[in-house]
Amino acid sequence: MLVLLPPSEGKAPAGGGAPLQLESLSLPGLTEARRAVLDELVALCAGDEDKAREVLGLSEGLRGEVAKNAALRTAGTRPAGEIYTGVLYDALGLGSLDASAQERAGRSLLVFSGLWGAARVSDRIPSYRCSMGVKLPGLGALAAHWRAPMASVLPEAAGDGLVLDLRSSAYAAAWKPKGEVAGRTATVRVLHARVMDGVEKRSVVSHFNKATKGRIVRALLADGAVPKDPAELVVALRDLGFTVEAEPPAKAGKAWGLDVVVRNLH
Repeated sequence: MLVLLPPSEGKAPAGGGAPLQLESLSLPGLTEARRAVLDELVALCAGDEDKAREVLGLSEGLRGEVAKNAALRTAGTRPAGEIYTGVLYDALGLGSLDASAQERAGRSLLVFSGLWGAARVSDRIPSYRCSMGVKLPGLGALAAHWRAPMASVLPEAAGDGLVLDLRSSAYAAAWKPKGEVAGRTATVRVLHARVMDGVEKRSVVSHFNKATKGRIVRALLADGAVPKDPAELVVALRDLGFTVEAEPPAKAGKAWGLDVVVRNLH
C-alpha cells in the first residue's frame, strides 16, 4: 500500500542532524528535479527579500521563512515525519505509534512537496517553505515542473498494490495515476452529515477533513491492515469503524472515489 499525503504549511524547526544530502533521499529518480528547485529557491531567498516573499506568497509576518529557505543547504535536518505538523499530522501521530506501525509508515507513506516532489517520512530534510502552488521565475509552476519526473518514478513506487490518495488538489496536480495504477487508486472525500428539519445534509469541512484523513491513516497503520485494492480498503475501513460509501468507477483505468461520512466533529 502506498499512501499519498499533502505536506503541511506549518513545519517544525530545523533539527540538529547533518545538513541535507539530496542523494540520500528516497526516490532517487527525483534528485535532479529536486536540485533544480533547491538551487532556484535558495538563490531567490538569498536575494531580494520582498521579491522572494511575493513569489512564495508570504505575508509580512512570515519574513523569517525567506531567511530559512536561504539557509537550506546548511540547516540541520530531521525525518520528514517530524518536520510536517498541522491538523492531519497531529491526528496521524506518527511518534506515538508502536515500532511495527512506524515501520509500516516508513514503507507506505509518501508526502508530496513543492520542493522535494515527494519524500518518505524517514527522509531527513530541513524545515522549509515552498508550496506546490508556487511559480518560480526560472522553473515556472512547480506542479508542472514535477509532472514528468513523477510520471517516471511514481508508478514504480506504487508497485502492484493499493494507492490511497489523500492529497489536496494542488499536490494532486503534480502526479495523476493513470491506467492500471489508477484502477488501484482510491481518493477520499470526508463529508460531515447532520440532520436539519428532518433531512440529512452533507458538507465538506476543511479542518475536520484533514483530521479524519490523519485518523484513517493511523488506524490502518496501527491495525496492520494491508488492503490490496480499493474494494479491500472499503472493507478494512468499515471494520475499523469508519462509515464509508463507495462505488467502483464506471470505466477501467479510473480511480475509486470513497466518501467517509462523519457525524460528530472533533
